[in-house]
Amino acid sequence: MFIHPLFWNQPWTWVIILLVVLVLFGATRLPALSKSLGQSIKIFRNEVKSDETSSGTTNAEAGEAPKATDASPNDKS
Repeated sequence: MFIHPLFWNQPWTWVIILLVVLVLFGATRLPALSKSLGQSIKIFRNEVKSDETSSGTTNAEAGEAPKATDASPNDKS
């Protein structure tokens, strides 16, 4: 079934989508969902900032070869 791209730009489409979401999740649960989504985004942004500032230089930037890890077991018998 082909859906025309302009279908998504119609205002009634968004009204129907919002009504379906409201029916599925309920009016009482939507604020909690949006709050948890906002907190998750905030935590993600803070972690990205802290990783950028704490990493400094990586092994590749310092000219070091990446360390290889041995995934094989130590027992060779």
